[in-house]
Amino acid sequence: MQTDPLSTAFAALADPTRRAILARLSQSEATVNELAEPFDMTLPAVSKHLKVLERAGLVSRGRTAQFRPCRLEAGPLKDVAGWVEQYRRFWDDSFNRLDDYLKELQSRERSDDA
Repeated sequence: MQTDPLSTAFAALADPTRRAILARLSQSEATVNELAEPFDMTLPAVSKHLKVLERAGLVSRGRTAQFRPCRLEAGPLKDVAGWVEQYRRFWDDSFNRLDDYLKELQSRERSDDA
């Protein structure tokens, strides 16, 4: 069964270690050893996280001599942001309606106090 790219991206982003790896890669390319430094885990464990990110299209690995630097691929994040944007508009509208209602209540309260 093939999973859609958005679901694969969300699954990859669900793990805090993978999100931390992406945050690090947003600053510059890095090797697996460099990515593993802040974590209390083995290199194979970090590699497994990278494979999940690669399958989601969020990370790619280059080849420079004997090094295979990892780099962030932001394309799938744009798809995630687009999906989330729909819901941001929903929440903005909901908060605007709530704000209007609170203003109405405050107005009533002021008129009742007068």
